[in-house]
Amino acid sequence: MKQVIARLKASGDSGLSVLSSLIAVLAGLLVGLVVLLITDAPQAFPAFRHILTFGFQEIRNVGQVLYFATPLILTGLSVGFAYKTGLFNIGASGQYTFGAFVAIWMGLELTFLPPPIRIPLSLLGAMAAGALWGAIPGLLKAFRNVHEVISCIMTNWVGIFLVNFIIMQTIFDPMRNATRTVPLDSNMPGWGLGELFQGGASRPSSVNSGIIVAILAAILVYIILEKTKFGYELKACGFNKDAAKYAGISEKRNIVSSMMISGALAGLGGGLHFLSGAGVEMQVANVLATEGFTGISVALLGLNNPIGIIFGGMLIAYLHMGGFQMQLFGFVPEIIEMVIAVIIYFCAFVLLIKLFLAHRMKKKTLPNEGGTHTGPPPDAGEPNRKEEDEGGAGA
Repeated sequence: MKQVIARLKASGDSGLSVLSSLIAVLAGLLVGLVVLLITDAPQAFPAFRHILTFGFQEIRNVGQVLYFATPLILTGLSVGFAYKTGLFNIGASGQYTFGAFVAIWMGLELTFLPPPIRIPLSLLGAMAAGALWGAIPGLLKAFRNVHEVISCIMTNWVGIFLVNFIIMQTIFDPMRNATRTVPLDSNMPGWGLGELFQGGASRPSSVNSGIIVAILAAILVYIILEKTKFGYELKACGFNKDAAKYAGISEKRNIVSSMMISGALAGLGGGLHFLSGAGVEMQVANVLATEGFTGISVALLGLNNPIGIIFGGMLIAYLHMGGFQMQLFGFVPEIIEMVIAVIIYFCAFVLLIKLFLAHRMKKKTLPNEGGTHTGPPPDAGEPNRKEEDEGGAGA
């Protein structure tokens, strides 16, 4: 225990943050195990073990985890970036949807361009669409003081219905009630990652260069927030908008900029997912994209740190991979959603856990000043009795 405390003290705030998140994850998993035991006790432990180990049972499963983590990392970055600047972007789902549609449309309609130009343009289009959709709640917040949560919820639903309408007017395939299939050369290049994570499976993994783009995006966001004047101004507005305004920082400009960057990240996530070459198509359905809301849990789990969000996205994808297999043990696959929901719930207590650990660490390492003396220190202002007597005699 002393060694753990020493290491936490050496690592400082980051070590406590990581340990706090791990405790939240473990608590969520334990609650999930209890739910499994209540539902079907004989199958509970085999199913729980499957959740924990399925992602590593085969090398192809590792590739699938990276594939599913790609959009989650970006929607997590979207939520985390806004939170760092004092905003709660709950509209990542609508921004993700708009970005996905524009990427698919450009992949279908710009076939006259060579793939090395078409693919980056499609991703840039996805980012631009997400940024424009994110600018709406940003402008409402900056100029009309409309709370971003309310406007984001509204733009989510407006976005899904508007995208459905545009799809049916442009790139709709009535036989499948979805968008037309994107040409293979409009998808993200694999760069050999699918074969690298194939292992002994009969077909390659779905992972592609999108995971590299997602990781690079996280690193770029970290640099912007922590190493640039622009990022400092954004965070200053988030910490105290009045103090930032007093320092000459434009609050309105930073609110709009933050929501646009946040929307661009979510839109990029949509573009990477639907240009993955894994056969996914955008369905015409009145259902919000779950990736946008899962990004909230990824951001919370990563403590809104861009690097932490990478691992948070991979962990959520890993748990989802195991949860997909719950039917093999007689459980509904939604059981994993319950486990993740509990993890998110405990993430709300991460700060309390962190403060508790910091208090315990300080109590363990604080030296006992003054030897064994535990009483109150002598009053420094009171003269020594012996000196006082000597002074009186001398007088």
